Formats: sequence, C-alpha cells, structure tokens
Amino acid sequence: MLAIGLMSGTSLDGIDAALIETDGEAQVKAVAFRGEPYSDTARAQLAAATSLALTFERPRANPELVAAAELITRTHVLAVQKLLRDAGLAPGEVDVIGFHGQTVAHRPDRGWTWQIGDGQALADATGIVTVADLRSADVAAGGQGAPLLPIYHTALTADLPRPLAVLNLGGVANITWIGAQGELVAFDTGPANGLIDTWVEQEAGARFDEGGALAAGGRVDEAILAAMLDHPFFAQAAPKSLDRNDFTVQPVRGLAAADGAATLTAFTAASVAEALSLLPERPLRLLVAGGGRHNPVMLRMISEKTGLMPEPVDAFGWNGDAIEAEGFAYMAVRSLRGLPISFPGTTGVPAPMTGGVRHDPKGNMAAM
Repeated sequence: MLAIGLMSGTSLDGIDAALIETDGEAQVKAVAFRGEPYSDTARAQLAAATSLALTFERPRANPELVAAAELITRTHVLAVQKLLRDAGLAPGEVDVIGFHGQTVAHRPDRGWTWQIGDGQALADATGIVTVADLRSADVAAGGQGAPLLPIYHTALTADLPRPLAVLNLGGVANITWIGAQGELVAFDTGPANGLIDTWVEQEAGARFDEGGALAAGGRVDEAILAAMLDHPFFAQAAPKSLDRNDFTVQPVRGLAAADGAATLTAFTAASVAEALSLLPERPLRLLVAGGGRHNPVMLRMISEKTGLMPEPVDAFGWNGDAIEAEGFAYMAVRSLRGLPISFPGTTGVPAPMTGGVRHDPKGNMAAM
C-alpha cells in the first residue's frame, strides 16, 4: 500500500508528512517527505489549547479546543495536498492516511489520552481513507498509549545486529529496545527538547537551542540536576509514558540563560542514562532519531552519561526527521490489516492489539 503518515509533536514546531510504500510488516520504502512549520500565531493557539486541556479531569467539548482542532485538521489537509503535489500523485493513488492529530493532554493514569483533529473531515477533504485516534484503544485496555513507534523501529532495523536501541529525541524522549529474538521493550525516558525549547523561547526569544549553542556556553548546575532526577517517574518500572507538561523549567529559574540551557540539556542526557539501566540487556548500539539528533551538545552529554556513541539514523539512509510520520503511515496500514500496533512490552497493554478508527471519505466511520 501507499500510505501517508502525519505527525504534529509536542514541540509544536509543525507538521511532518511522509509517504511510504509498505505491507505493514517487513516491507518499507520511503517515497516522499515534507515538513510544514506552524506560524507563530498557530503555535500560540495550540499552546494555549494544551494549557487549557491540562486543567480538565477528562476530555470534553470546549470552544477553544474546538477551534484548535479545526486548525489542526485544516493545516494537515494542506500538508497532505502539498505532499501529494511533491510526489506527483493523485489522492486516488494513496491507500490510507495515518493521522496522529495533536496531543493536548496525555493521562493514561486517569484512563484517557487526548489528541485533537477530525479524522472524518481529513478523509472528506483529501478523498483518502484515514485512520485516526491510534492511541485511545490501547489506553482503554489498560496500556499507556505510548510509545507506538517500536513496531516500526523493528521493521527499519531488521538487518542490524541486536540487541539495539532506538532513541527518539522529540519534545519528550522515548526509547525502543529490540532483543536478539525480536523482543520489544519501550517507554518514555523523560523530557528531550521540550523543556529546552520552552526555556530558550522565554530567555532568548528563539524557538530552540540551535546546535546546542546556548547550552555549550553554560555550566551545568549539578545540585539542580540531581534534584530534577529525584522525580518519581524515574523510579517507575517500564512501560511508562509522559505528558510533556509533567516536567517544567521551574527548577532552573534564576539561572543565567546559558546555564539553564546546559542544565536542562544535561537532564535529558541523564534521564537517557537512567533509562538504559531499565533495559533487559545493554544495547550494542544507540540509534537516534528526532530533532535532538541535530544538537551536538545533547549527543555529547548522552555519550558521556551512557558510554554509548549516539548514532543519528540518517547514517543508515533513513530520514531522521520523517521517522515518526512514517511510523504512523505504517501503523495505519497495520490497522487496516488488523495487525497489532501496541504490545505488552511497549505500552503495558495486556496483549498485542491493533488500534485506530477508520474514516472513509464521505461517511462510514468504523472502529478497527
């Protein structure tokens, strides 16, 4: 099948749209990719909606969230149209879209996770079957609803020696461990770029710490770092997952901008090291995807803390910016085929299970 995957992450930087050809199992071929950045206005609207959603005991209708969902749907339709134009394809040539939506709150401890965006409207506007709401079934069954990428990581790394680990450094970091016999263990490790982005935006007026330049000029406050690592999340057994807002930049308030960036970057690295201690076996290699792989200061700190050399996945011919979007395209195909997308070792769900809700253009929604 030809499948489009759409991902809008917790960093709120934009939409990743990827086109792959896959059978949802071993066969995967990347075809096209494009990133669509959000405007400052859109980012502010989504950030406000996220802050509001976190105040709710459970998802519910709200005008501000409805408007944000319409923004998400509208911008994702445009991303699909541009990707199709880039690839020289008509909508009828694509079999399915995997639509992640925008996470505004993630509370598996309360039995819910909340991604905004209208899968039916996306299907109607593009004319392509759309699989959306890929996390809720897992959470309803007692799982964490995250991370979902491990099954795609397994397909991508099929020819590499195991055990190995794939580390995704997005707004939140997560790790996938793949054993010699294909065993899967995965969980969120802690904040990755999210806290750093927030700090840099507030202190320096930039969207992110480009190249780790701000952190490179700062000094890590070891006392603050130790206090941040004393969070109960790190003592929890895997599988486990985070909402981006489970951690804040409050501990580094009062530090100089560079020192705060250095301390938060060191926090990401130290949390990755903590995560490695929870794995069944030390990985032979640590492959790195996500925006954090562009930050040499973060990668150096991870290397120092773990004793492993982080290897950006681009060295293997993959597009490290496209992995998550490709993964949701892959999972949409698996969903259509009734194949599992989450597993006991990745989300804590009791048994392997599929997920997602299928939306056919102009009606006929059906739960997978």
